[in-house]
Amino acid sequence: MIDRRILLASVAGLFGFAAFRWLRASPAQAAEKFEIEKTEAEWRAQLTPQQYEILRNQGTERPGSSPLLKEHRKGTFACAGCDLPLFSSETKYESGTGWPSFWKPLDNAVGTTSDRTFGMVRTEVHCRRCGGHLGHVFDDGPKPTGLRYCMDGFALVFHPAAPSAT
Repeated sequence: MIDRRILLASVAGLFGFAAFRWLRASPAQAAEKFEIEKTEAEWRAQLTPQQYEILRNQGTERPGSSPLLKEHRKGTFACAGCDLPLFSSETKYESGTGWPSFWKPLDNAVGTTSDRTFGMVRTEVHCRRCGGHLGHVFDDGPKPTGLRYCMDGFALVFHPAAPSAT
């Protein structure tokens, strides 16, 4: 009887492990080809450890830890990996989540993939040029789109708008 329980527990554990691997997201880099492709060593040399973990390993930052959360100047938020402009400050809003949030990306700036980590299905957002993981998009945002692009601030860089000539 004990042998049967051990066998059943082992089989259940193997199925659980297989299910966990199926639910885990595959990196966008494995699914698509991007304009900018670099080796792991090249990305590590260019990015900070925190940027590398987020952009290349689909990590996330602690809520409230990004200085861009409180960035309210006019300008553009770009990919920290390749500097592609991604979001206008005109679409940034305070979502209360602890991450910079936008209701719309710039045209032809981002791509999306299905993310099955943590036993749920979410939509991952990545840079369309280098494939860097930026965050996730949810359907609980403000009008006019109803979307909330919840971005990791360390995956972004901010470029202030040029001062207007007066």
